Amino acid sequence: MKPRRLSIRAGLAVLATTALISGAAWHSLAASTTPHSVVNTQQHVAAGQSASQQPAVTGQSRIPGGRDSYADVVKAVAPAVVTIRVEGKAKVAPTQFEGGDDFFRRFFGDEGDDNPRGRRQRVVPRSYRQRGLGSGVVVTSDGYILTNNHVVDGADAIHIDLADGRTLEAKVIGTDKPSDLALIKVNTTGLQAASLGNSDNAQVGDLVLAIGNPLGVGQTVTMGIVSAKGRSTGSGDAEGGRTYQDFLQTDAPINHGNSGGALVNTKGEVIGINAEMLSPVDANIGIGFAIPSNMARRVMDDLRKDGRVRRAQLGVEVQPVTSDLASSLGLKHVGGAIISKVSPDSAADRAGLKRGDVIESFNGQAVTDFNSLRNHVAETQPGTNATVGIVRDGAEKTISVKLDEAEVGARSSRSGDEPASTDKGALGIGVERNEKGLVVTTVNPDSRAADAGLQEGDVILEVNRQPVKTVDELRAAVRKTTDRPALLLVEREGHSLFFTVKPAA
Repeated sequence: MKPRRLSIRAGLAVLATTALISGAAWHSLAASTTPHSVVNTQQHVAAGQSASQQPAVTGQSRIPGGRDSYADVVKAVAPAVVTIRVEGKAKVAPTQFEGGDDFFRRFFGDEGDDNPRGRRQRVVPRSYRQRGLGSGVVVTSDGYILTNNHVVDGADAIHIDLADGRTLEAKVIGTDKPSDLALIKVNTTGLQAASLGNSDNAQVGDLVLAIGNPLGVGQTVTMGIVSAKGRSTGSGDAEGGRTYQDFLQTDAPINHGNSGGALVNTKGEVIGINAEMLSPVDANIGIGFAIPSNMARRVMDDLRKDGRVRRAQLGVEVQPVTSDLASSLGLKHVGGAIISKVSPDSAADRAGLKRGDVIESFNGQAVTDFNSLRNHVAETQPGTNATVGIVRDGAEKTISVKLDEAEVGARSSRSGDEPASTDKGALGIGVERNEKGLVVTTVNPDSRAADAGLQEGDVILEVNRQPVKTVDELRAAVRKTTDRPALLLVEREGHSLFFTVKPAA
């Protein structure tokens, strides 16, 4: 199943749906609801009296207005959730038609057709208007609206349908593809703005409402719970492959068109901007994702101030610490992020961080995996000093790091290989030497190396923290490891990664 972003796009005669969702809010509009129980109005028959002689049951015995409802929450937030309609141009390239399909020729033409004057005429690609539908959240009374980047990406015109029936044109203030957020604005005042809550306070099991315009049917409210926190779907190919995801997962039904809508708690606070759904059938199955309000708030502030988002960078490549990695390194706990590469002259390099260090905390916040580390660093302002808690060779250390500013760039590629001798080792791989290490040329699918995840093209640099340059060194290092998994440092497409290979049976 692949994550799907929730929006609706349509051409001239063809309706194409894509997944887009959104939501956000700032000001405090907290509303509470107290379910009331209904008083039992049954009257009992007294001895010696008939039922007809008993007093009539009246509505005065009920609590006025008592109901189990979240209507007050919806009334507080719904006016701040808007529908976003976008338009853009899409080109249709000339197509080579076979068999004389007259229907398609009438609409698109063909380079092989003769015009009425007998001359062959080249067909110019035609364009049509592409339309999209999403949602957004009013975050200030003077017209700032938070939504998803993918809702407005590539739009030539953006129109906002307000709760009072007006439709206004909006302009883009700024977009941030790595977080899939965008800030747009309409030229008006006096709007009802939503309150942006503290998403860190949300807990798994909390009841939430999702508000947006799914499938263009109109504003819709659905209910569910927070199913999980700190999710990363790996979707959204931002420039350089860098994305920042820390999703709240919910089972509140969200569908195409909900993108940019609000995920609301029972206090009437927006705690998330709906962004994606996970489904094999292109429709809600109860797995949806929202961008936490705390992330949205910071991105919005940067976009409003500078039109772009500034993020810090540590300058390391990391991977999660698995049970096998923890065993190989002699760690007491599974978790954290192990440094597989330190970029030269980076903040980490200047601070003295090293390959093999296990990062367990950043500025006092626990690092559970590489995704949490990436988000902790990105939330910090460039140029500030941060503290990094690590484990190095079994000893705990705290290192101070002055953070750089992140730059989005392309990933580097692996250098070319230099053929040399090939040998089948105990790992079940064939290798060739090059200037960096040993290049994996073949992998036996039934081998320990395949089970560990090694692939053709990987370059083995180290075994158990020791460099290996020859096949004999590789074989000897692996054979020495009999009581725990062997720790291999591998370069793959310019990135350094640790792998653990279990001992031979």
